[in-house]
Amino acid sequence: MVSFKEIRESAAKKTGGDAALMARMPDLKNEAELRKISASEYFSNMSFRIFSAGINQKMVRGKWPAFETAFHGFNPSRVAFMSEDEIEGLMQNTDIIRHLGKIRATHHNALAMVEIEKEHGAFGDYIANWPVAKITGLWDDLKARFKQLGGNSGPYFLRLMGKDGFILTNDVVEALNKLDVASGKLTSKKDRATVEAAFNAWHEETGLPHAHLSRILAIWN
Repeated sequence: MVSFKEIRESAAKKTGGDAALMARMPDLKNEAELRKISASEYFSNMSFRIFSAGINQKMVRGKWPAFETAFHGFNPSRVAFMSEDEIEGLMQNTDIIRHLGKIRATHHNALAMVEIEKEHGAFGDYIANWPVAKITGLWDDLKARFKQLGGNSGPYFLRLMGKDGFILTNDVVEALNKLDVASGKLTSKKDRATVEAAFNAWHEETGLPHAHLSRILAIWN
């Protein structure tokens, strides 16, 4: 496999030097910081990711105070107990995005988050404790437990919260194909296991977080 040193040097040339390259890296939180984030903040950001998927994020961000009100401050326990009348009533709320599938997903996800807190003590512990070296397992678990967190929605939610991990964006997938790490769209479990192993090896080589490796690959491509 290609040494990541060469990839980083090539990406640095594109951005005007290594310092400029590293300035473009995503911000990450350590385990202690992830544990301190409240369940409501996790739930709000998860829901933001779901409602903003495929549409203008700036527009959704502008509406988000109304979402916070409509969903009771994204308190998972409170949203979990919303009645069917409350859920359907949100379709009359012109201040939010009236997408019944996503509104129902938010209710389901509140129930799922409450269940995780019963199992792990806190949602932040669940996120913080998951090994970065096995991040695709967390993607699968989020997809299985929550609605509308499949594809890259789960990885983007984790990145939004500051959890380390790579994301298989189009640019990253193309880069991995060019480097002969794997071929194709990289959607199968076998492909993702191969990619995960490559990122783990590059992390051992460089000491860089997986998220930084991912961003550098995207820039290199």
